[in-house]
Amino acid sequence: MRARSVVVVLYDDVQSLDVTGPLEVFAGAGAAAGQPGAYRVTTASAGGRPVRSSSGLRLLPDADLAEVGPVHTLLVPGGVDFEHPDGALVARIRELADRAERVVSVCTGAFLLAEAGLLSGRRATTHWAYCGELARRFPDVAVDPDPIHVRDGHVATSAGVTAGIDLALALVEEDHGRDAALLIARHLVVFLRRPGNQAQFSTQLAAQVAARQPLREVQQWIAEHPGADLSVEELARRSALSPRHFARAFAAEVGVTPGRYVDGVRLEAARRLLEDTDDGVEAIARSCGYGTPEAMRRAFVRTVAAPPAEYRRRFRSRPDGPPAGGPQPDGGH
Repeated sequence: MRARSVVVVLYDDVQSLDVTGPLEVFAGAGAAAGQPGAYRVTTASAGGRPVRSSSGLRLLPDADLAEVGPVHTLLVPGGVDFEHPDGALVARIRELADRAERVVSVCTGAFLLAEAGLLSGRRATTHWAYCGELARRFPDVAVDPDPIHVRDGHVATSAGVTAGIDLALALVEEDHGRDAALLIARHLVVFLRRPGNQAQFSTQLAAQVAARQPLREVQQWIAEHPGADLSVEELARRSALSPRHFARAFAAEVGVTPGRYVDGVRLEAARRLLEDTDDGVEAIARSCGYGTPEAMRRAFVRTVAAPPAEYRRRFRSRPDGPPAGGPQPDGGH
């Protein structure tokens, strides 16, 4: 089989993990698929000059960006100075993309693709912290801040840093099948594979920490007791506030309503139990406060686009064999 060429664009202040994460996936995928040399990975910079990453790591490219081609997959990693991209670099990315079968960005690499006109009229994502800026600067791009990666036609964009690994694994699965992607994921000790529509960050990371101690204590209580009575009335009692005052104060200081915060924490707790334990879906639903497996199934389908049993099959942290404990009665088949 003819090797697929992958060209990784290098430039000063590039994020080194945006480069090396996907590179390790493609480099190891050929052996995992039983096809050594399935990918021919080339790093390239303007003039073939060494570049210094944002962390200070010096990277020595394989080639001059002006001389590479043809390209099957063009990969543009993110960097620090994405607001002031080099015009010649953007022009060369546009030229290579015109002849590439796939164009991929990691993190703020999406800004370079947008500058090159490659995201116009397309759905895209980037690191959650920069999605607002991407949407503001490029109003013709449909920016989605939630998914870890987005595919629109032959162009794929991903969120920050490790999301580039998820996207690279998705491309390997597309090229060589799930088994090959699973093998390389195991080798890299990552889950195969977070779905593209999985949220970029957790409820606790997404939300703010309340300023007032009683509200912070309530946040901690919610995280430690997802199966408890987490109604506004009960949480207000714990914070020694009236329900109305509590709801308003919580939303103002945390950034989301108590109900949405509780929903996120419960989903996160259920996901961890599906990934890390052999507990049945009914037991997990009960321990996470859903009441019924059907209620949990609806939450999973709505949020991660997969019912609990399918989520467990994909993202179980112990991938050797099916979950123990027999069939999972979640109605997800």
